[in-house]
Amino acid sequence: MPLRQSSVTIDTDYCAIGLSNPKTPSNVGSVLRACQCFSADAVFYTGNRYNHAMKFNTDTSKSDNPVPLTHTGNLTDAINAVDACIICVELVENATALPSFVHPPRGVYVFGPEDSNLSQEVIDCADQVVFIPTNGCLNLAASVNLVLYDRAMKRSAPGSPAQNNALVRNSRDCRNNLKVQATAGNPT
Repeated sequence: MPLRQSSVTIDTDYCAIGLSNPKTPSNVGSVLRACQCFSADAVFYTGNRYNHAMKFNTDTSKSDNPVPLTHTGNLTDAINAVDACIICVELVENATALPSFVHPPRGVYVFGPEDSNLSQEVIDCADQVVFIPTNGCLNLAASVNLVLYDRAMKRSAPGSPAQNNALVRNSRDCRNNLKVQATAGNPT
């Protein structure tokens, strides 16, 4: 079955994650952290399992720059509201392997639940379907991290050494002051 044709015409970058009926607060929390690290704009999720499990979660960590987490009854409706390509990430026959996938400027990456898969209905709504080539299936949060990393690396130009060092200083723990000493193969 051919994928639907995208009507996306907006040029501004937008990246979000769609979670179909996620199960655990720890996985959703890890997804939110990945979104912060890789500058994703939002997370949408369906189902009630996460809402139920959140009642028993004791994590009290807060972020200075939280990624919006929105419960929705229908992922495709939420995605259509932000005018972005739908990219399903699932182990599906005839899907594109992530290493050869070209990320669109505006995309919402949709992932299935930890203990199941996306529905055929959601796959049929996708502009693209991508799989991560592994032996077996990955954890939900690990999959999100890999896809967001892949998008970030493929869509950005390499930084200069000074830019890279500034990124490291801004990203690392405040107690980390490690440096690579200058060598012939690694000038600092």
